[in-house]
Amino acid sequence: MEPQEVDAIIRHLAAAIAKQDTINEDLRACVQEQREFNARQLEINQDVKTTLARVETLLARMLPQGDNGQDA
Repeated sequence: MEPQEVDAIIRHLAAAIAKQDTINEDLRACVQEQREFNARQLEINQDVKTTLARVETLLARMLPQGDNGQDA
């Protein structure tokens, strides 16, 4: 293998490594954003569960219930 070929391979590998570093940085940023989104989503889910429980309680108080839960 000629020295020029070796140099070309080394330059190509160096460029590939630099590109991979950029890709890795982008992926780390995306993962961090996803973690933050997940944390917010967990809070939203808990609020929805609380709201649903309150709505169910209100409906149970407002709607008359028969022996089996249906109007007679």
